[in-house]
Amino acid sequence: MQNTIQSGYHEAQIFSGHASEELAKEICGIYGCDLGKVNIQKFKDGEISTNYIESVRGDYVFCIQSTYSPTDNLMELLLMIDAAKRASAYKVVAVIPYYGYARQDRKDRPRVAIGSKLIANMLTAAGADRIITMDLHAPQIQGYFDIPVDHLDSHAVFIPYIEKLQLKNLTFAAPDVGSTKRIREISSYFNVDMVICDKSRKRANEIASMTLIGEVDDRDVVIIDDMCDTGGTLAKCAELIKEKGARSVRAMITHPVLSGNAYEIIENSVLEELVVCNTIPLKKDSSRIKVISVARLFATTIKHAFENKSITGLFIHSNLKKE
Repeated sequence: MQNTIQSGYHEAQIFSGHASEELAKEICGIYGCDLGKVNIQKFKDGEISTNYIESVRGDYVFCIQSTYSPTDNLMELLLMIDAAKRASAYKVVAVIPYYGYARQDRKDRPRVAIGSKLIANMLTAAGADRIITMDLHAPQIQGYFDIPVDHLDSHAVFIPYIEKLQLKNLTFAAPDVGSTKRIREISSYFNVDMVICDKSRKRANEIASMTLIGEVDDRDVVIIDDMCDTGGTLAKCAELIKEKGARSVRAMITHPVLSGNAYEIIENSVLEELVVCNTIPLKKDSSRIKVISVARLFATTIKHAFENKSITGLFIHSNLKKE
């Protein structure tokens, strides 16, 4: 395979930081090119240094990196973007499968930072010309950028999987009120009912109470959400749905953050399975967790971005409706 992808007057090269190297290699395999070589070093004091092994002058440079914890992943991405701009790249596109700090999207109490806006400013200041990301915790974060943002939807990979399950009495569940719009879209696609788990919190990652809105008796319920951090909300939601008479409960989550003892919580939950995307690599294997790759979706988006083509056709849930 070759390192560059050609189209018109420019070539494209795909690079990756440490956080998304496996996904990037899979994307390159689908695209039919080699992953570009970038040297990322860390000094003994933790400082990061980045340089490209090959020329990127006049090229489209796609930097693939999810910005989950630790913050070194974000710093790697920023330095990769800056290095590409200083090496005279024509355009630099930040491909961020998981956009960290997206939960800090508003000032919901006094004297707090809006972290997602700060990250947007940093990416723009570093020199990014475009952002490609997936399932932002709050879609309005796209408005924090003054550059184009391609916001992909995991429904494109979840819908085919759900169709293969052939569940007899399918119902979708939102694990909180904030996920209602997402659930309404996919339930409309399948023309089935939806329910909502309304929760209240004492503080971050700690649920005070949860109430189920809707009927789930003898239903096969699929919980859909953008991310799973500690797993507490997901496990409690699944338990409540099962208590209300559901025949089966499974969950489909885009970003498997899975911090703390989340793996143990999922293993001990009533979930049939937890289906996740590979936007964040799993820390360990689990018999309850199934990974679906988003490499082909990102490869197609990168190709369309490079060739200045529309990506509307990638949102299958808004183009194909069940009768």
